[in-house]
Amino acid sequence: MTDQAVDTDGAARGAVPPPTSAAAGADGGRFVGRHRELKELRADIDRAGLDTLSGRKAPRARVLLIAGRPGSGRTALAEELARGLADDYPDGILRARLTDPDGTPVPTERTARDLLDALAVPAPAGADEDELAATLRAALADRRALLLLDDVAETTDVPHVPEAPDAPDPAGADGTDADPEAEEDPDDRVPVAAGGAAQVDPLLPDTPDCLVVAVSGGPLTGIPDVRPCTIGGLDTKAAVELLTRSAGSVRITVDPRSAETLAEACEGHPAALVIAGGWLAARPKAAVADLAKQVRELPEDGLADSGLARVFRHAYAGLPAPSARMLRLLCLAPAGYVDPHTASALAGCSVHGARAALDDFVALGLLRTVPSPLPQYEVPGCLVPLLRKLMETQDRPGEVQLARARMLERTVRLLQSCRAVTEPGDAASRAKLAGLPRALRFPNPRAAAEWLRIRQPALLAAARLAVADGELDTLARRLMSALARALAAHRGTEAAAPELYGIHQLVLDVAERRHLPREQAAALLNLADLDARTGRTHEALARYRAALDCARAAGDPYATGRAMESVGGAYQELGDFSRAADWYGRALTHRQARDERADAARLHGRIATAHTYAGRYGEALRNWRSAVAGYRRLGDLPARARALGELARVQEYAGRPEDCLRTCRRALELAREVQDVRLLAALQLRLADALDRLGDPTAARLHRAAAERILGSEPSGGSAEVAGPAPQDGAPASAYEIRSPSGQD
Repeated sequence: MTDQAVDTDGAARGAVPPPTSAAAGADGGRFVGRHRELKELRADIDRAGLDTLSGRKAPRARVLLIAGRPGSGRTALAEELARGLADDYPDGILRARLTDPDGTPVPTERTARDLLDALAVPAPAGADEDELAATLRAALADRRALLLLDDVAETTDVPHVPEAPDAPDPAGADGTDADPEAEEDPDDRVPVAAGGAAQVDPLLPDTPDCLVVAVSGGPLTGIPDVRPCTIGGLDTKAAVELLTRSAGSVRITVDPRSAETLAEACEGHPAALVIAGGWLAARPKAAVADLAKQVRELPEDGLADSGLARVFRHAYAGLPAPSARMLRLLCLAPAGYVDPHTASALAGCSVHGARAALDDFVALGLLRTVPSPLPQYEVPGCLVPLLRKLMETQDRPGEVQLARARMLERTVRLLQSCRAVTEPGDAASRAKLAGLPRALRFPNPRAAAEWLRIRQPALLAAARLAVADGELDTLARRLMSALARALAAHRGTEAAAPELYGIHQLVLDVAERRHLPREQAAALLNLADLDARTGRTHEALARYRAALDCARAAGDPYATGRAMESVGGAYQELGDFSRAADWYGRALTHRQARDERADAARLHGRIATAHTYAGRYGEALRNWRSAVAGYRRLGDLPARARALGELARVQEYAGRPEDCLRTCRRALELAREVQDVRLLAALQLRLADALDRLGDPTAARLHRAAAERILGSEPSGGSAEVAGPAPQDGAPASAYEIRSPSGQD
């Protein structure tokens, strides 16, 4: 399964498509068996539900549940059902995996955001679970789509919901209690269990035109009217057919009884059958009967005693020691996705050797290939617990930690290379890139961007796992720094804001755990910037003030000044101009004490802007004059011209057209000197307004005509705004980038 995708014509798009291996009960896209289950599932779609029986229109999408053990073919059955229903749901098939390979349930916030991304529906960075789930339901309200929710976590706890007195107690088709006469309010959700139902319930579309197919290991207690389909092993005919497709037809045809015995030893488990078939295909002289006997007589060794475990242990025992070590370390792969670099770093071998080993594992049914422009593989979820058990028993903890560190270090270097290829040819990072091994270099920015796009789910998962590990915090911080910079370089800060928000939150987690106030300040500032850009100004203000406390504790002067200025920007956005001017003033004092003249001049402009909004034109004029003087001392002609333009604007607001006229003419001289076309046009329009107020419409028309010639635009009667001097970025306050203060001058 994939993390998410949209399928409008039977082919996945929008993310990494589903793997093509036969490990789930299909071979090369051809489905094997399960005809009865498919027929029942299709019939359940049209079967009347409790709402229909009670005479009400169903308020939400119908949920079909496919329950079975991992590797039993439950995902393949869901995919086959979705392919057959694709024409009935023209708005596409949405896919999401709700459990990570390590068994951790995926937060609803992440799932909802992935589905919204697949629908190309924007969602603000930092939005919480409820907001994202509501946005998803709204996006699906007028669509006819199918949601395939794979690997739903099993329910662990069901809260008791007391019934009303004398309420009837009808049972739903799946054994859940439901009252068909009770009206359901979509916004008044019934409390659901803390496991799978809690994952699925927020994602359910509020329209019966959509269908949800959930795949889980058990029931979805807590969601009414769920249609369950429990599957076990394949029947003998289908099991032998799958074995034939994996191993070849000759040996199966000449010894059908042994094939049936082998299928019985595998318990009809599709993943076990594929591994058995791969083992036979790799050994043309081996007899089916011998394999069946070896699997049945395999002694227990602490792993789960099932057909899959026995076949896997038998295949694993035949691997060379280096390959066996690489295979069991693949359980460390983030999100279960592996590429040759990941395998190479984990095993400590060459990339070429890792690629060959991964292809061998696919042939043996131990890995799945993922269709992609780059070589990518997926570790079957049913094998992850077995691999982890082997790793824990055969590898020392220090060796495992070293393998994980090598994997993270390789990822950091690839991300640094991915970003460096976007830099100019004479940049220091490009020179450093040239010194990297060829396997770590990208030929051009396009190839780097494609690698980043394809590997992004695994890269984000690597960051989460590194933080959760707790013992590799230095590497984790470097990884998140490199990932944030690569995303910003290739996608831009705005487009990558949701991912960056999550990365900065992870940095904050590490900084708090390690008591690193400087990194805490940096993370809080970045998170607050993203909050401010998405309109959550109150949340941004709280984070800016927390960042100020951390910056002071760390003795970081840059972050301290940055936080003070950002607090002022937040107050200005909230309309509290007095506090905004006060905080800008504190930041100004801080900058002046450090003799940071450019920042001091800029802050005079920000103070003047706050006073202008508050109507205190005298204070505004005084601060703009200070800004002009500061830029004159610095010799910064463009900034001085803009500051003069802003001074003229305030003079116009204050009812002083003669002063405005003189200031505009001086600003025009500087603008011509620095060849700032837009500033020239804006100043010409401001001159025209001042001349109108002085009773000289003829001259005003001339200046407006000059502005129109400069901009090449149609005649306009309004005046243009002159932007204040742009904030200047300083040095980063942490191991990763801190952007310029929020708000515009």
